Amino acid sequence: MAQDLFQYERMVEAALRGVVRDALARAAREGLRGGHHFYITFGTSAPGVDIPEELRTRFQPDMTIVLQHQFWDLEVDDEKFSVTLSFQKQLEKLTIPLAAIRSFTDPSVEFALEFTPQPGTEATPPRLAALPAVAKPAAKADEKKADEKKADEKPAATVVTLDAFRKR
Repeated sequence: MAQDLFQYERMVEAALRGVVRDALARAAREGLRGGHHFYITFGTSAPGVDIPEELRTRFQPDMTIVLQHQFWDLEVDDEKFSVTLSFQKQLEKLTIPLAAIRSFTDPSVEFALEFTPQPGTEATPPRLAALPAVAKPAAKADEKKADEKKADEKPAATVVTLDAFRKR
């Protein structure tokens, strides 16, 4: 077989990252209409990722954010997006290069994309076995803490672990 000098796989991946960029840009302009919401998994140690150090330490090697009800200041450009989310009643701005995204899912329409990790990132991408309606923590302690927080505060941005859906 001939050598792929055009690097078609890279072209396709760049085009699909453009789909993510366009969806985020539309959400920034128009808001999330209907049932649309996004699960975005990214490598926390990928080059250009700007998140609070506490989150980077807590969510290694990947972090999943959900853009649904409570997010602010969503800004998108050709290379990255930034968004403000609430973590334990504290607003934090996250800046994520499109190249750091491992997966993008809009469960409302059963749409999902997975990406190959970019050079310089050591983690493997999550593999979605199915599109979850809602991803739930596996540990009962986490569920108890989540229930206690729900009683004390308004819903905030959700960070979900997709470990239950990874192929082994």
